[in-house]
Amino acid sequence: MSKLLYKELRLAAHPNLYVFTLLGALVLVPAYPYGMVFMFGCLGPFITMNYCRETNDLYYSALLPIGKRDIVKGKCLLFAAAQLGQVLISLPFAFLRVRLLPMGNPAGIEANVAFYGFGLIIYAIFNFIFLTEFFKSGFKVGTAFLLAIIPTFLAVLAMEVLSHIPAFAWLDSVQTADLLRQLPILLVGLAVYPAAMFAAFRIAAQRFEKVNL
Repeated sequence: MSKLLYKELRLAAHPNLYVFTLLGALVLVPAYPYGMVFMFGCLGPFITMNYCRETNDLYYSALLPIGKRDIVKGKCLLFAAAQLGQVLISLPFAFLRVRLLPMGNPAGIEANVAFYGFGLIIYAIFNFIFLTEFFKSGFKVGTAFLLAIIPTFLAVLAMEVLSHIPAFAWLDSVQTADLLRQLPILLVGLAVYPAAMFAAFRIAAQRFEKVNL
């Protein structure tokens, strides 16, 4: 598994993947819609998959002593490494933001517990749709992206809009009591993300087995 990920990071990943992963630091920017952080976390893998198509990465991978399921597994690991890496990178900046900018975020949701729970769900939506659709053919990156980005964007929009509705003001808080109230959202995200990735891998692998490279 580690060798698959190593190959993806060294040979398949587009430089923009690393740049967009580092954009987790955007949670420190005042008056910024932080949902865009997760959009970048989806755009980075998409650009990499487009790059892989242009460089015939799947064909090259098929020549290695690995099976088609391992090719799919490598891509799933790359998606997870980039997205979870983005989350980890953003965490210290989220804590720093509370100290430096205690007045809150007028542009949308705060970088709080609910934010990260929603983010994992957003990643899960994109990954499941994109990976299962892409591996139907192994080359229709644009089609897979369009099918995945629309519900992903709607999920980001819903997260940002909810934080402006008075009844859901607790979603936009960094107070201890509200953070505890947000924990179920984080727990749902922590459950949905790995479940979606596992399901995406199984379905994508089954579909890719039928593709003739």
